[in-house]
Amino acid sequence: MRTIAVLNQKGGVGKTCTAVNLGAALARQDRRVLLLDLDPQAHLTYSLGIMAHELPRTMGAVLMRECPLEAVTMEVGSLKVVPASVALAGTEVDLASATDRETRLRDALAQGQDYDFAIIDCPPNLGMLTLNAMVAAGELLVPVQPEFLALQSLGKLMETVKAIRKGWNPGLALSGILMTRYQRTRKLNREIRRKIKDYFGDALLETTIRDNISLAEAPSFGKDIFTYKPRSHGAADYRNLALELLRRGTP
Repeated sequence: MRTIAVLNQKGGVGKTCTAVNLGAALARQDRRVLLLDLDPQAHLTYSLGIMAHELPRTMGAVLMRECPLEAVTMEVGSLKVVPASVALAGTEVDLASATDRETRLRDALAQGQDYDFAIIDCPPNLGMLTLNAMVAAGELLVPVQPEFLALQSLGKLMETVKAIRKGWNPGLALSGILMTRYQRTRKLNREIRRKIKDYFGDALLETTIRDNISLAEAPSFGKDIFTYKPRSHGAADYRNLALELLRRGTP
């Protein structure tokens, strides 16, 4: 199973959009996909039409070892989803004093069902929940917007990755840096992409996610982009992303 953490400590870069629609694209390539919402904001959960506030147990119960992963896993179309809720904010506090606090998610996934892909939507910080994702994952997928601050956030993230490799997860790999909300006609967008390419080389994915209103609209209908508007630029771009990651294989 390829476990991919969709991660960037900077908010608003398209992590949830990428987790949802990459998962949906992979499922349409006949892969068994598990989506895990690790963000207390529960944006992935709500984006797929799941009312997090109505659920008795979510991801937090798994991390606190109150139940196995399957007990909270839900089926949404061709996807399996482990939802989150605002209670995860309290879980993060509780984990700070727990034993094996860094490996809770990895242990839960090891005891779960077999999937081709597990995709983790991480919160926009480098706290205990994100640490669990980085310890559990084999790969990191890093969405970035084509702006100057993206370079700074990438540098800080790579420092964290080095620390994780030394301490808990030596096999953690960077599967790719993904440009989101990309507009080729904008000079700044092209310049930032060139700078990232110069520094990170092949880690920068060929696929870019173009700025597309349909990607912003789909969550309000509780749908992925393929269900909402399968002929949109957004659907084409996430289909290309899935195919590129499949072609590249495990890094």
